[in-house]
Amino acid sequence: MHRLQLLLLSVATTALTVGATAEAAPRAPAKSRPAAAAAAAPGSVFAEPSPLFLHAPQWDKIKDSDFQPGLEAGMARQKAEIAAIADNPAPPTFENTIVAMERSGQMLDRANSAFSALTGANTNDTLQKIETEESPRLTAHRDAIYLNPKLFQRVRSLYDRRAGLKLDPEAQQLLEVTYRQFVHAGANLAEADKTRLKALNAQISSLETAFQQKLLAGAKAGAVVIDNKAKLQGLSDAQIAAAAAAAEARGLKGKWVIVLQNTTQQPLLQDLADRGVREQLYNSAWTRTERGDANDTRETLATIARLRAEKAKLLGFPNFAAYVLEDQMAKTPQAAEDFMHQLSPAARARSTAEAADIQKVIDQGGEHFQVKPWDWNRYSERVRKARYDLNEEEIKPYFELDRVLRDGVFYAANQLYGITFKERKDLPVYHPDVRVFEVHDKDGSVLGLAYFDYFKRDNKAGGAWMSNFVGQSKLLGTKPVIYNVANLTKPAPGQPALISFDDVTTMFHEFGHGLHGLFAAQEYPTLSGTNVARDFVEFPSQFNENWALDPKVLPHYAVHYKTGQPIPQPLVDKIKKASSFNQGYGMGELIAAAELDMQWHALGADAPKADVDAFEVQALKAGGADFPDVPPRYRSSYFLHIWSNGYAAGYYAYLWTQMLADDSFSWFKDNGGLTRANGQRFRDLVLSKGHTLDYGPMFRAFYGKDPDIGPMLQHRGLAGGDK
Repeated sequence: MHRLQLLLLSVATTALTVGATAEAAPRAPAKSRPAAAAAAAPGSVFAEPSPLFLHAPQWDKIKDSDFQPGLEAGMARQKAEIAAIADNPAPPTFENTIVAMERSGQMLDRANSAFSALTGANTNDTLQKIETEESPRLTAHRDAIYLNPKLFQRVRSLYDRRAGLKLDPEAQQLLEVTYRQFVHAGANLAEADKTRLKALNAQISSLETAFQQKLLAGAKAGAVVIDNKAKLQGLSDAQIAAAAAAAEARGLKGKWVIVLQNTTQQPLLQDLADRGVREQLYNSAWTRTERGDANDTRETLATIARLRAEKAKLLGFPNFAAYVLEDQMAKTPQAAEDFMHQLSPAARARSTAEAADIQKVIDQGGEHFQVKPWDWNRYSERVRKARYDLNEEEIKPYFELDRVLRDGVFYAANQLYGITFKERKDLPVYHPDVRVFEVHDKDGSVLGLAYFDYFKRDNKAGGAWMSNFVGQSKLLGTKPVIYNVANLTKPAPGQPALISFDDVTTMFHEFGHGLHGLFAAQEYPTLSGTNVARDFVEFPSQFNENWALDPKVLPHYAVHYKTGQPIPQPLVDKIKKASSFNQGYGMGELIAAAELDMQWHALGADAPKADVDAFEVQALKAGGADFPDVPPRYRSSYFLHIWSNGYAAGYYAYLWTQMLADDSFSWFKDNGGLTRANGQRFRDLVLSKGHTLDYGPMFRAFYGKDPDIGPMLQHRGLAGGDK
């Protein structure tokens, strides 16, 4: 996306997520500093690039009180920069218009990237208040740029003359992308329609922020409090200790708190033996923001959907989905729907068979109840144990977080791309849990910085994501400073951080985004790194998941935390054999969520404001995603991706990019697997390209043909039988 267009997402986290929340953890304490620095004007810390290595954020100097003046001053500075471009009496040239726009807004970028990071990962009441106030102002600021008629006249003049400008390929792409973004933002509208569009954008932005804050509060309030340890039967000592620590953090010493993850299913449903507690936990997740209180999101999201539909109509589109997909790889909602409809029958058939297997286990165990969603994880685990002799608790001792990061995630990147990592403990962080690594390229040169914030907190949004503190640009002379955030359970003091294989996969996934950002090699920030379409950006991350099970990588990091022995091959074989297990359920919940998203954004402007509960039932049925026993991964009322995180009409991207990732991994398997040569080819043709090419040609250059759904069905175990 155009760097100016980053403001569309306002101060909400612009995360790349995989989709919980913690009592506000303290920010890392600011170090003492000279009185002169302490007396600096609020917000001035963002006025110039950070003097730290690669312009890393000065978290030891940044205070909550810096953000609002920093954002306001940043907007004022960019407003003057844009006015100078628009009012330039000289005829428009690529340099004095397009390149000048690329250089604008750097102070605002610095303030907004730091603010977005905190509001996503370490927020508090002060930051949320600023977010509420600044979100519509940032949206208005963006509109003032994209709806500026004099500025657009200069851009259009260059676009109309583009064939004769003799630009290099990246500059040509930048000009075309910039023009399309202006048009997409409403630059061709009449003045009255521009005024209405500005009002709609302001309303939508405020409501998106309100949704995010309601969800954060609702998830925290929805945590399940247990006052009898016997009800936690089935949990490990480490899990019980973590629940006790979560309770103590809330002032509930002597009790236990199960904190909600952002998804419908909750991890502890697999282990809890008490069916009543399982049902309570599931229902708390299901209704976290549907309780008729201040945290109820239904009215907010229904209004967002209606306003988005009106915006689409104003811009000449039948619905918001058509508006969003115009510049995506899929191009149209129908293409996305047709793709999902190819998956639904296989997912439905597989999930039905999985439910029958689970019911058989329940019946054979002498229990007498019909399987419900809160039973699925626990009893599907029994099916997995019986079928593959695989026990999650047998696996976890081999997955200690630091070892997974250093000897798994980093090792795979080294083997594929030759890059190396050095931990930096001298750079300030926004929370004590955050770690920083300097990343070096294969020739020893500095590639960038990578921050990792893995443990969940009540003041952190759910899920996992990647973003940039500093974007890469040769024009601006900047190298990438990226960060990964997750919500892994923090162990009790003195205990190892043992994680599930799903958590391992999440770490590989998010660092796939990180590699996409670190390998950026663009002249212009608009085209750099992960600034690509939603249905392309998840491709590198999903592709990177494959290396978690690679026969060279897995034994390197899967080492027993006590004995130091590598994971035994029979256990590796079990993990691989079981890798397609429960894929009907997993694919079904993704399809259901994607259909919910698409149906909400297929509403026309003339549709009445929806009753959320009734709409959800109808939408799943209409999209063929009303799978028996399989709820959507996210319900409408807590679907952060689509109501606040920029994935509106774009959640199908996770499925679409699974196809791209599986196609690419099949190419790797056919060409020697994990080798430096293959890694370099993938880096050269995909990871380093940003948006310098359109997505179809970029993918074909690597894969040799258009995307093919076959490898996806095979790899996900949906082509018939387990792998």
